[in-house]
Amino acid sequence: MKQIKLGTIGSGVIVRAILDNVNVTEGIYLEAVYSRSEEKGRELAKTYGVGKIYTDLEEFLSDKEINFVYVASPNNLHYEQTKKALLHGKNVICEKPLCPQKKQVEELAALAKEKNLFLVDATPTAFLPNLQKIREWLSQIGRVRLVMSSYSQYSSRYDKLLAGEIPNVFSPDFAGGCLQDINYYNLYLNVALFGCPKSAVYYPNICRTGVDTSGIAILQYPDFVSECAAAKDTWGVNTVQIQGEMGYLYIEGGANGLADVRLVTREGEQSCNLQEEPDRWRIEIQNMTRMLLEEAHEAFERQLSTASDVIGIMETMRKDAGILFTGET
Repeated sequence: MKQIKLGTIGSGVIVRAILDNVNVTEGIYLEAVYSRSEEKGRELAKTYGVGKIYTDLEEFLSDKEINFVYVASPNNLHYEQTKKALLHGKNVICEKPLCPQKKQVEELAALAKEKNLFLVDATPTAFLPNLQKIREWLSQIGRVRLVMSSYSQYSSRYDKLLAGEIPNVFSPDFAGGCLQDINYYNLYLNVALFGCPKSAVYYPNICRTGVDTSGIAILQYPDFVSECAAAKDTWGVNTVQIQGEMGYLYIEGGANGLADVRLVTREGEQSCNLQEEPDRWRIEIQNMTRMLLEEAHEAFERQLSTASDVIGIMETMRKDAGILFTGET
């Protein structure tokens, strides 16, 4: 592949963070934007210097110059829009969570494979160099016995929820909630490192809309237990601790950033940070672009498999906890 010609779906904060970094990355550029709101689409296009603006999804997906579609719409639209893009022969980069249900991810993965297209799960954690360092150091702490992950980020939309509004991120109509958003990162890191747990249970704080604003997931592995705490209604220090019989790993910045990794054993202590660039989205876009241009299909399939497992765990936990999205039973 010579170049990624990107068309975007969505106009929110994450889209802008991604496009800021597309602008400084070789091999990828913005070709067109799609938005249901022409005003928002024009504003986004003007900001990033692109002339193509679509308000009709079919016309957008029929643009022959676009070879990749970046899906950053509300969670409940990911499945439908990704499927349409794949059926139009477009490679897809989709924001996490890729879909609310595991069966949807499996269907999309099979469709992408059938058409020999990329389906990329855009979870920044997967592209961070410090993830590999954590994997390398795990063997030095002995048998893992306890994992504790905490990621809290107070949402400005929580204030709107308290004021009587129903923002998308807290709406069952849009597959919202803290587990889908913030706690996803904790679960992703656990599955990326240790695979799927034997069992999982979620203890949420559920708001008046029926979705969670915060909560704790407990993952039971054969040899250890993992606690994943996350919140959109509080803030705190974001960290991960992986404790073993011979030492522990302490990860600053939480599962989302992996900002710094410290290994502590009886022999001493050492720190490592392979991420000189502090912007995790820049690291994600640069590494993702490099891998796509190298056509690293197997690497992306492994990442997609991890995302599918995470979504399956989340789906089971939230349904067991009584959190159902619109249309689910």
